[in-house]
Amino acid sequence: MERTSWDGVYREGRDLYTVNATPGIRVYGETLRVDRGVEHRLWDPFRSKLAALLLRGAPDRLLSGVRSALYLGGAHGTTVSHLSDAWPSATIFVVEKSPTSFAPLLALARRRGNLLPLLADAQLPERYQADVGTVEILYQDVAQRNQAAIFVENARACLASGGRGVLMLKVRSVTQRRPAAAIVREARETLTRGGLTVRSETSLLPFSREHVALTVEA
Repeated sequence: MERTSWDGVYREGRDLYTVNATPGIRVYGETLRVDRGVEHRLWDPFRSKLAALLLRGAPDRLLSGVRSALYLGGAHGTTVSHLSDAWPSATIFVVEKSPTSFAPLLALARRRGNLLPLLADAQLPERYQADVGTVEILYQDVAQRNQAAIFVENARACLASGGRGVLMLKVRSVTQRRPAAAIVREARETLTRGGLTVRSETSLLPFSREHVALTVEA
């Protein structure tokens, strides 16, 4: 198993791994593997869009040197658990709106001290801005029609100048009727009008048919 250019992420062949912060405990039924006495968790790109982005070719700097992060749309904690592994010294605020999803997320956070879950609506960052403060990276996986606008409002509220961001754009949550390329173009325009610079646009095929990852800098 070899280190990658992304902090805390390892690779063996075509598979990605993170060092398990809670040895012996699985989060979503993932494979555990011991390499040189250290337990690693397989990071499934079909379950985690961020893993899919890394395999499709994310910028090297994207996951480097992170000390604070805001994660929008934490759901049950699949992806954020791997970020917890990869960034053991970081503070990761995780926003989730659904009480049903928040319960397992809260249980996950009780085992992982660097996760701080917030039961809140990502469309209303003013309600948690004081708790979060300023972060170095903003990650969003929220299936809403106004996904790009939500990202911009959270960036204005919490993302540091020079900070990085990832918007997992679910194209069919915006509309079923218009071409995907037009939806992505409009999202890019929304991000740009919001003062963000789009650095990359990556389809997540074959791992996800509906998502395009947009990486940005503030």
